[in-house]
Amino acid sequence: MPITRLEDIVERIQKDHPEADVDLVRRAYIFSAKVHQGQTRMSGEPYLDHPLEVANILAELKLDSATVAAGLLHDTLEDTPTTAEQIKEIFGPEVAMLVEGMTKISRIELKGREEREAENFRKMIVAMANDIRVILIKLADRLHNMRTLKHLPLEKQKHIAQETLDIYSPLANRLGIARIKTELEDLALMYLHPEAYEEISRKVSKRRAERDSYINELIEIVQRHLAEHGFKGEVTGRPKHFFSIYQKMQKQGISFEDVYDLIAIRIMTDTKVNCYAILGLIHSLWTPVPGRFKDFIGVPKSNMYQSLHTTVIGPKGERVEFQLRTEDMHRIAEEGIAAHWQYKERSTVSQRDMQQFSWLRQILEWQRDLSDAREFMESVKGDLFPDVVYVFTPHGDVKELPLGSTPVDFAYSVHTDIGHQCVGAKVNSKIVQLKYQLQNGDRIEVISQTGHVPSRDWLKFVKTSKARTRIKAWLKAEERRRSILLGRELLEKDLRKHELSPAKTMKSEGLIAVAQEMSHNTLDDLLAAIGYGKVSAHQVANKLAPEKTPLEHVTKKTVKKPLPSHGAGMNISGMDQMLIHLSKCCNPVPGDRVVGFITRGRGVSVHTADCTNVAELSVDQERLVDVTWGDLRSTSHAVKIAVLVEDKPGMLGSVSSAISAAEANITHAEATVSEDRRGQLNFTLDIRDVEHLNRIIKSIEKLNGVASVSRVKAG
Repeated sequence: MPITRLEDIVERIQKDHPEADVDLVRRAYIFSAKVHQGQTRMSGEPYLDHPLEVANILAELKLDSATVAAGLLHDTLEDTPTTAEQIKEIFGPEVAMLVEGMTKISRIELKGREEREAENFRKMIVAMANDIRVILIKLADRLHNMRTLKHLPLEKQKHIAQETLDIYSPLANRLGIARIKTELEDLALMYLHPEAYEEISRKVSKRRAERDSYINELIEIVQRHLAEHGFKGEVTGRPKHFFSIYQKMQKQGISFEDVYDLIAIRIMTDTKVNCYAILGLIHSLWTPVPGRFKDFIGVPKSNMYQSLHTTVIGPKGERVEFQLRTEDMHRIAEEGIAAHWQYKERSTVSQRDMQQFSWLRQILEWQRDLSDAREFMESVKGDLFPDVVYVFTPHGDVKELPLGSTPVDFAYSVHTDIGHQCVGAKVNSKIVQLKYQLQNGDRIEVISQTGHVPSRDWLKFVKTSKARTRIKAWLKAEERRRSILLGRELLEKDLRKHELSPAKTMKSEGLIAVAQEMSHNTLDDLLAAIGYGKVSAHQVANKLAPEKTPLEHVTKKTVKKPLPSHGAGMNISGMDQMLIHLSKCCNPVPGDRVVGFITRGRGVSVHTADCTNVAELSVDQERLVDVTWGDLRSTSHAVKIAVLVEDKPGMLGSVSSAISAAEANITHAEATVSEDRRGQLNFTLDIRDVEHLNRIIKSIEKLNGVASVSRVKAG
């Protein structure tokens, strides 16, 4: 690939924006060259090549000079001593804002790579919602990184390629930038599935001459008939890009030879009416394939994409996809939001644009509601899904929802209150279950009831981020409300034991002071903490009347030491004297990564971090606590293992001997034989910790005739 020159970029900007401030771009180039001097990329090339190529991609998208300048400067804050103040002083607040929006958060110390990536993603998305040009720079940055990915280690190649497929190509699709979306997908395929990519590339190349001849034949036929009927139209042909071929092979479970519609013919005409007229002409020439016609002109995609799509049985029985659009539609299809994002000084996004990109507004709402960065990342990724269904409101308005959406998702897309109060739905005038998956063309009518509230079970089937976020927010608020009521009840009870008046004490300055002393801003925060079990009501009452002794403590029963819980010896972050028990759903043992959940009246239940129940419990973030294993060397823990063996004499004895040799006690054993003559041995063992368990498993795995050994995490 030829190296881009600065003057090439300048010429392109001047062609698209004659009044552009190209001096700003030249100054940004000189500054970037100076601060990146001496730095090189993994390929050995000067680092400056990267921001130059990013700027070139942005210029190709016809973006303004401020965006191109920010592309040249996008890595200066992270990789050089340059400060945001310097950028602002030299290049102005607009460029500085774009560069800061692009700056990664790698300088912030976070717990692990997953959390760091999720938080970085959150910052990028929020910056994008404030100014779309940030994500356009980010997409250009990712595109050039993907073009030069071969210079990185294999593991990093796969990680970046997968992230590109999960986040960046769907983002490009959502923004309607087809040229970036398709290249990102093909490059990601090259690194994630190199054998499949090579096979498709080889077979496409092998048939290139034959395919080019066929495309030219089709173009000639179409052009001749357009002229005969007096239609204006530019006809072009192209093969499908590699990733779309790969997707079709995977989804349909077919080989390359069975993928028929490898060719797409595009017809650009002058008016919307002619798009439909030419469609009729195409259908008169060749037989359309049933179910393969899509009208994205009448019902545009949410990213503003408009075209008519139809697949026909063309000459020689080949399936051919036709796309019909106007020149304006084509420009938006290729460049998306960048095609009409005309920035002038202090200009703002038009109301029309914001309506068509309403999902950008929702992003800011989600990030306010979701405190966990990883949960936010998953929510946004879910909403970027390209597969959608188009449904109708009772008034005939079209709504676009992710594939698999339900009436509950539809209700929340209309209004949060309608979602909360949804008790049923009619689809095409028939009552359906709330978990019914909507189909294209369905007409939805929500049945609501004042006073109805969301159900936690809805989280099991809703598809949209908005529905999931709103349901979780309501559940969280309701949980807090209940905790405040419970906390008030518990505190008032303890205040009476200390012979204090609950009515007076609850309004006293002293209680507010105690709340603040215990790091709670308001009385409700303190009461909620008591209700959650994070703060002891007895401890609060003692601070208000330390000289008083609660009446219940004068009996001799209180001098007895409490019995140790099943989780004795464990430590809970920020809490003392809490009852702890190990959850039976996952049977955690010392050495497992664990998390605690504050239950109602049963203290803290401890789960393994990968327990399936933890995902549901995580809705109530305030009740999750950090738990660590204490000194449990003198205790034993029950754990179950399953051993799959060949059905031959002596296997039960051999496995039992291996367990005994590893110094573990067998408390229960059972054996079954399947129809295919495989033996299943189930043991319950007393072990010390995970290390002890791993040693036992390795001992069993060494035995001749053992197929597999696994830990069983179930009650």
